[in-house]
Amino acid sequence: MSVTASAAGAVDLLASGGASSGTFAAIEDAIDAVFTPLSEGLSALVFAEIPLFGVSFPWIVGWLILAALIFTVYFRAPQFRNFRLAIGITRGRYTSDDEPGEIPHFQALTSAVSGTVGLGNIAGVGVAVTIGGAGATFWMICAGLLGMCTKFVECTLGVRYREHHEDGTVSGGPMHYLRRGIAERFPSVFGRNLGKVLAGLAAIFILFFGVAGGNMFQANQTFAQLTEVTGGESGLLGGDGAALIFGILLALVVGLVIFGGARSVGRVTSRLVPAMAIIYVLACLTVLLVNLPLVPAAISAIFAGAFTGAGVAGGVIGALIVGFQRAAFSNEAGLGSAPIAHSAVKTRHPATEGYVAMLEPFVDTVVICTMTALTIVVADTPYWREAQAAALAGEDPAGVTVTSSAFETVLPWFPYVLTLAVALFAISTMITWGYYGQKAWTYLFGRTAVSERVYQVIFCLFVVVGSVLTLGAVLDFADAVLFLLALFNITGLYLLAPVVKEEVEAFRAARRNGDVVEMAPAERRAVTRT
Repeated sequence: MSVTASAAGAVDLLASGGASSGTFAAIEDAIDAVFTPLSEGLSALVFAEIPLFGVSFPWIVGWLILAALIFTVYFRAPQFRNFRLAIGITRGRYTSDDEPGEIPHFQALTSAVSGTVGLGNIAGVGVAVTIGGAGATFWMICAGLLGMCTKFVECTLGVRYREHHEDGTVSGGPMHYLRRGIAERFPSVFGRNLGKVLAGLAAIFILFFGVAGGNMFQANQTFAQLTEVTGGESGLLGGDGAALIFGILLALVVGLVIFGGARSVGRVTSRLVPAMAIIYVLACLTVLLVNLPLVPAAISAIFAGAFTGAGVAGGVIGALIVGFQRAAFSNEAGLGSAPIAHSAVKTRHPATEGYVAMLEPFVDTVVICTMTALTIVVADTPYWREAQAAALAGEDPAGVTVTSSAFETVLPWFPYVLTLAVALFAISTMITWGYYGQKAWTYLFGRTAVSERVYQVIFCLFVVVGSVLTLGAVLDFADAVLFLLALFNITGLYLLAPVVKEEVEAFRAARRNGDVVEMAPAERRAVTRT
C-alpha cells in the first residue's frame, strides 16, 4: 500500500491530481520546498540500493524478506502447516463472544487488509511485471507466502501486549509490544529505556504516515482517477473548486466511520473489503475466461520467466528482486502497522490472531496482486510491450495504464470499474489508517475523549488537503518514515520471538486439554449464553 510502491506506478494517475493554479498551487510549492531536502535525504537512506549479482535493490527489501525467511524457519512454517487452522479461527470456530476485545477475528482481518490493499495492487503490479517480466509474479508470490509468517509474529505480539481500557476498548501495536515486551524480556534500565525509545519512534512514524500516506495520498489518487474518467481538467471535476468540494464530502464519509472507533471500522471494512475484492477479482476472472486458451501459456511464462529472466531488470535475479520488492511494499509485513488492527480482536489466546493475520499477505499479495499480474500477462497488450521497451530505455513505466490496458482488451468500459476499485481501495485504506493514526496519537498525547476528537478532526481536515494538494515531497518523506519503522520493529520481533513461541505452545496446550474446542459459531454462541 505504501506511497513509494504506489507512486512508482501511479505517475500517470497523479499527474492529473493536486492544485492546478492560484493560491493552492503556491501553498503546494511552498510546502514541497520545505520537505524536498528532508524527503530526498531520508529516502536516500531508507531506500538506498545495494548491488547483488549485477542488480541493485533497496536494502530495506532485503531486511524485510530476510526476517520473513528467518521467522518461517524458526516457527517451522506455520503459514503452510496451519493454514486450515487460520481459516477456522477467522470463521469464529475457536473463539467465544464473551472473550476480551472489541471485534471478531474476521473483522480484525478485514480491517488490516483494508489498510494494505490499495493502488499498489493495481499500479504497482503493473510496474513489477513491466520491469521484472512475467517471472516477477512467481517471486512476488514466494515473498507473499514468506511474509505471512512475519505477520504471524507481529500480530501475536500485538495481542499479547495490548492494553485493555475501562470502557472495553483496547490499544495495541508496536508502540505497546516494543515498550512492554522489551522491558519484560530485558528487565534492566537499558531494556526499559530501549523499549520506550523504540515505542515512541514507532508511534511518531505511524502517526505521520497515517496523516500523509494513509490519508492525503489516498484522497489525491481517488480524485485524480475520478477527474480522468470525467473528462480531465476540462471536465466536470476540473479545477481546484471541485477538488475542494470532493475533499469535504470524502472527509465526511471517512469521519463518519473513524469517529466510531474499532467497532465502526470493523463493521464497515467487513463489508467493504469483501465487496471491493469481489469486484476486482471478477474483473480479472472475466479477462482470464475470455482468454482461457492463453492462460496455460501465461502460467508457463510466469514460471519460465522466474528462472530464465525475460524482464528488463537483469535476468533471474532482477525478476526475483522486483517480485520481492512488490510483495514487501504491498503487504507491509514487518512494518508494525497491522498489529494495531489485529490487537482489537476478541480472544484470550494471542496466537489465534497471529494465525488469522497470516491470511492478510495471502489475500493482498498471493491473491489480488497475482490476479493483476496474470491478467496483464494473459492480455499481453501492445501498451505493455511498449512500456517494457520504454523501461529498458530508462523511462518510468505507467503502472495504472499497463493494468487498465489489459482490462480494456475485454472490457472497454473498464476505466469506470478501475475508478470504482481505486475509490473503494482508497477509502478503506483511509479508514484503517485513520484508526492506526488515532492509536499512535493517543499513545503520544493521552487517551481522552477530547484528545481523540482533536485527532479525528485533524485527520479529516487532511483528507480535504490531500484532495486539493499533491504534496509529492511530503508523501515521499512519509513513505520513507514508515519503512524506517521496519528497522526498529523487526529488531523488536527478533528479541521477542521466544515470547511468540510461548503463546503458540499455550494455545496448543489449550487445544490438547480441551479448553479450546473447535465449534460452529452458532454452537459457540449458545455455549457462551449458558
